[in-house]
Amino acid sequence: MAVDDEDSAPQPPPAPPAEEPVRDVENKRWKFLACYLCFYGFMTQLRPGESFITPYLLGTDKNFTKEEVTNEITPVLPYSYMAVLVPIFLLTDYLRYTPVLILQSLSHISIWLLLIYGTDIIAMQFMEFFYGITMAARVAYSSYIFSLVNPARYQRMASYSRSAVLMGVFTSSVLGQICVSVGGLPFVTLNFISLGFMCLGLILTFLLKRPKRSLFFNRVSQPASAVLNGASPSELDKMNIAEKSEVKKQLCANWRNSVLIRMLKELQNIVKLPQLRVWSLWWIFNSAGYYLMLYYVQILWNEIYPAVDNRKVYNGGVEAASTLLGAIAAFAAGYVKIRWALWSELVIGLITAFQAGLLFLMNTTSNIWICYVAYIFFRGSYQFLVPIAIFQIATSLSKELCALVFGINTFLATILKTIITIIIADKRGLALSVHPQFYVYFAYFTFLAVVFLGASFYVIFRYKRQAMQARNLQDQLESSKELCSPVAETPTEKCSKKELPLA
Repeated sequence: MAVDDEDSAPQPPPAPPAEEPVRDVENKRWKFLACYLCFYGFMTQLRPGESFITPYLLGTDKNFTKEEVTNEITPVLPYSYMAVLVPIFLLTDYLRYTPVLILQSLSHISIWLLLIYGTDIIAMQFMEFFYGITMAARVAYSSYIFSLVNPARYQRMASYSRSAVLMGVFTSSVLGQICVSVGGLPFVTLNFISLGFMCLGLILTFLLKRPKRSLFFNRVSQPASAVLNGASPSELDKMNIAEKSEVKKQLCANWRNSVLIRMLKELQNIVKLPQLRVWSLWWIFNSAGYYLMLYYVQILWNEIYPAVDNRKVYNGGVEAASTLLGAIAAFAAGYVKIRWALWSELVIGLITAFQAGLLFLMNTTSNIWICYVAYIFFRGSYQFLVPIAIFQIATSLSKELCALVFGINTFLATILKTIITIIIADKRGLALSVHPQFYVYFAYFTFLAVVFLGASFYVIFRYKRQAMQARNLQDQLESSKELCSPVAETPTEKCSKKELPLA
């Protein structure tokens, strides 16, 4: 299934009769690879019980209290995510993706086994720990495409795989809601169905081909002939182009240990780019608040509408609607054409202010449907900015640096998220209930909106001032040209000059 590494090297022109069969084989391999990766991404998202985990924990099946779920069980998720993010990020590349994908599938199976058979808080905390592993391992699926797909087809493959994942989430949520509202299935049955899908996902993971190369480690050096023929080397190849092959063999271990350090040094110059800095800050601060809201929103729904009848719990339908709106918003973001260098801060500030208003509405309303709608729009507004941020960050970076920047941004956002959780949610901190927590999130997003709007006013004012200075300078240059230009002589002046006697 994998694309051969030698495909990028120049080859002698094939004989005319063999050209079409080779092209047909390559096209079939590409189509099969695309179909299987999309099918795998779709199937691994089928967890119909995921939208109903909180009602399941608070219901008669488990009988945990709201304080236990809010202040003891849920906080373990950001802690575990922060603890395993960097190791999994490094192991994903070093082990060449598929072992980490297998680990993700095993963690998913552990989650549902603990949900079904666990009976105490310790078991649920381990469930959240394994959930953090699955979240950190998501990078393996997106990075896996880099190593298997020809760069010319990466944009299409990334689009296909992202669409497959979103369709999987949408289908999973719809299936869960139908099973609960129409079929009347109990939550524990949904968990058994989810466990079955996760076991199938593990089987599909074992069928994935392990690539021979990766982004940072296990790289295959580019042939010298390719460089001579105009092929553009990658960022790491540029760094090592002056090293000789003998030195490379002797210092292979040291090179592997210093790759990320050298990439970080390369980022010192790139981090000065305004758009990279602005959108990275948005990624760090906004995503931290966004995921904290996701962790606790089901508890808020149960607080507003503690349904006794499981048929009237509509978490799956709300998740399906928010996923669909998020996909539409992400698709529409690709067609927004404005001067992002001038208007980025203003767009971010306005959308963040809109999110703050939605959080306030979710926390103050007593109507569960208003809370549902606010949640859907909150997720849609976030998903609208995600592809814009990805594009703005990735335009000036190589593939390796882009992956590293997103990894750093995600790690910093995870640290911030963990600090907020320790302070306001953990029982060792303030141990706030869900409504005070959402007031904190509202204040957090309001502060971010004020900062970005203030930055936007400064950027616009500086742009207007620079434009005015440039206009004044242009006027001065035109005036000086007029003063320095020679005045045309009249015929009388020419005659008088001729009649003057010579000295």
